[in-house]
Amino acid sequence: MGSVDAQLLVSLSGLSPRTLHRCADFAAELESRKVPLSILYSPRTGDGAVPGWVRARTRGGDALLLHGYDHRVTPTHRTVYLGKKAEFAALPAHEARLRLIAATAALERAGLHADGFAPPRWLASRGTLEALRERDFAYCADLSAVRDLRTGEVHRARVLAVGGHSPRTETVRCFALVLAAARAARRGGLVRIGADAADLARPGPRQALLDAVDIALENGASATTYPAIRRRVALP
Repeated sequence: MGSVDAQLLVSLSGLSPRTLHRCADFAAELESRKVPLSILYSPRTGDGAVPGWVRARTRGGDALLLHGYDHRVTPTHRTVYLGKKAEFAALPAHEARLRLIAATAALERAGLHADGFAPPRWLASRGTLEALRERDFAYCADLSAVRDLRTGEVHRARVLAVGGHSPRTETVRCFALVLAAARAARRGGLVRIGADAADLARPGPRQALLDAVDIALENGASATTYPAIRRRVALP
């Protein structure tokens, strides 16, 4: 058995009208395991039935994190390409602030609220962290850590994901994800599994994500969400 201190966080990005059915199916799989979902939501890409689905999920115990503003628009400062745009990876504070203002307003129009932020591609510049504090966000979940923006405390835990796009390496990447989840759960602390809607379209990655969740639970991790971690766990 793993450490009783291990906490399992499962996030989902890539939500859109076109991927909603896959996301709903994945959420149902997690629900059957009593694992809440942390939904990474970009207000400019979630049209149609998406906001209503997110509202229903958050009323049922899932969490919502703001996931950028509009990934399709190139930042004027500098663009970082990692398969798709990492919208907040290199922004100065003033530009990050403008995007956060627009994103928060769009969330409010959709009847949603988030006090946590997960940047696209999990990459946030120092300017973005500064702007998040100014906009009174409580925490930022980036690639390597969960950062409490009000106390300055940091809990280091890397996001575990399938990653990559090459079918030739897919099996190896899926196997590595499951092994990494098992190791992280045995060590204790946070086990952060990041799913993307694109992964759910392929049987191998989708199953690997569920296997990673299962093996983390089997090794003693208890399932929770990002805001619950901030409320209940003292970040070292």
